[in-house]
Amino acid sequence: MDLSIVVPIYNEEESIPHLIEQVRAAVDDAVDSWELVLVDDGSKDRSWEVLQAHAEKDDHLVAVTFRRNFGQTAAMQAGLDHASGDVIVLMDADLQNDPADIPMMLQKLDEGYDMVAGWRADRKDTFINRRLPSIIANWIIGRTTGVKLHDYGCSLKAIRKEVAKQLKLYGEMHRFIPALAALVGARIVEVKVNHRARQFGESKYGIGRTVRVVLDLITVRFQQSYLVRPMQVFGLAGMTSFGLGVLLSAYLAAMKLIYGVPLAERPALLLGVLLIVVGIQLLSIGLVADLLARTYFESQGRPSYYVREVVSQGQTAVPPTPTPVRSVQSA
Repeated sequence: MDLSIVVPIYNEEESIPHLIEQVRAAVDDAVDSWELVLVDDGSKDRSWEVLQAHAEKDDHLVAVTFRRNFGQTAAMQAGLDHASGDVIVLMDADLQNDPADIPMMLQKLDEGYDMVAGWRADRKDTFINRRLPSIIANWIIGRTTGVKLHDYGCSLKAIRKEVAKQLKLYGEMHRFIPALAALVGARIVEVKVNHRARQFGESKYGIGRTVRVVLDLITVRFQQSYLVRPMQVFGLAGMTSFGLGVLLSAYLAAMKLIYGVPLAERPALLLGVLLIVVGIQLLSIGLVADLLARTYFESQGRPSYYVREVVSQGQTAVPPTPTPVRSVQSA
C-alpha cells in the first residue's frame, strides 16, 4: 500500500460522502494504491451507518468504530494502528482540510523529509475565540518543545510509515505529533495548505481543552528531555532541596548551641525540616521513575535510540516497523 489516509470522525454524517469523494478525486491519479481509514469515535448520529454503507462497496475504505467516545487522539492512534501505507496522511473529517493538498505534500516528502505539516496560513475561523488562542498556543508549544511551527493545530500532516508507527498518542497528544516525531529524529517541514470554512455540523473544539493541552505539553517536554534519565530532574531538585535544608538546619543548630537563640517559635526551623523531607522524597521519586523508565523500554522491547538507516557493504537498509493490526472488512 502506497498511501493511507487516516480520518477521525465524530458526528460527521453529512460530511462523510463528500470527504470520500474529494479524497478519491485528489489521490486516485497521484498514487498507485491507497486506502482511507475512517475511525468513528463513538458518534451519536448516523456516522457509523454511513461509513458501513460506503465501506461495504468500496475496497479503498477501512471503517473502524469505537464502543464509545474516546476522543480525537485515541481515534488517530487507532487509525495509525490500522494503516498499512508507506506514507500516512492525517486529516479532519469536517472538510476544512482540503484533500487536494495531499499530492503536494507527498511531493514534499520526496525531497527527503519524514513529515510534512500543514499550515493554515489563510485560516477561515473567527479571530477571537479560535485564531488568537491558536497563535498563543503555537508560540508556547514551539518555545517549550523546540520544534517551532506556525500551526500545531492543523490536523493535515503527511508522515512516513517508519516514523508514524513509532508514535504513541494519549490524552490530547495529537496536537503534539510534530514534537513527538522530532523525538525519533524526524525531519519536519511545514507547508501552506488550503483551509475552508466548515460546511456541516458544529465545531468539536472548545476553550475547555486548554488545561488538558497544557498538562500534555508538560508530559511532552518531560519525554523530550528526561524520559530515559528521570533521576536527573528529580535527583537534582531533591539534592538542591536537601542541601538547602541541611545548611539551614545547621545554621539554626549553631545559633542555638553557641548563642542560645530559642528556636521553638522560628518558622525557619520548620522550613529546614520541610526542605530535608522534600529532598528525600524527590530523590525517592527519581529512583522509582528511573526504574519505571527501564521497565518501560525493556518490557516493550523499545530501544532508547532510533536508527534512520543502516549502510553495510554498499547496501542501505531502513529499520523495519511493527506490523499493523488490520480490521476485518466486510465482503
